[in-house]
Amino acid sequence: MAPEGVSVHTARFECPRPADTEYVGSPAGALANAPDVVRGLDQLGRLGAHSVALCFGSSSFFGGPSFDAEFIAEAAAHAHGLPVYTAATAITAALRASGVRRPLLVMPPWFTEPTFRATEEYLSEVGVERTRLVQFRLGAEWEGVVRYNAFDEGAHWTIDPAEVYRQVVEAFHDPDHPRPDGVLVPGSGFPSRAAVVPLEQELGVPVITSNQAVLWYGLRHAAPETAPETAPETTPASPHGSLFARPLP
Repeated sequence: MAPEGVSVHTARFECPRPADTEYVGSPAGALANAPDVVRGLDQLGRLGAHSVALCFGSSSFFGGPSFDAEFIAEAAAHAHGLPVYTAATAITAALRASGVRRPLLVMPPWFTEPTFRATEEYLSEVGVERTRLVQFRLGAEWEGVVRYNAFDEGAHWTIDPAEVYRQVVEAFHDPDHPRPDGVLVPGSGFPSRAAVVPLEQELGVPVITSNQAVLWYGLRHAAPETAPETAPETTPASPHGSLFARPLP
């Protein structure tokens, strides 16, 4: 997804969710100061990256916007002065830049009810007026797997963007609910990039995913001169969605 001349570098950290348990949040300071997170921040800082993102939206959803502020402050101390942001802050900026206030919220199949409620509460706190939540449905072969273990069992490798497109279109056009003004897919581990442009063409609304928002937000901070001064009235074709034609709000 990165444009010419831009490189993307990553550092992995161990998920704070113990095996076979349901994730319900992490203290911001504890996560920012975990040894593997500190190591990643240090390495990316020494590398000379222009910004660093925490691609773990669930931690922000459970902790609220205050988690973002605390994590960013704590993480900056290890990143050699680089700007640090979270997936949730990028999603918030993307929603605002796209004018989305009432999105259809498409949750990955390994998210559970506590994550649903936490995500809706987070979005409410940052100004989203209303959400309608649907969850992507895996095939029948996954029915015997505990939902929060599905990612670890490899469900993310089985998701076809064409099926993402089909399920989102079906949910969007549900006649029993008001029409959303956008689509939001908040899961960093959910393969949805290839569905973004077809969905925007079919539905006529912005489609925002976590990883898409993270890259867009980082690019706008790392190379602000490449951003348009104002959002176009009609968004030009983009291989990654209309968001990339928009400036930061």
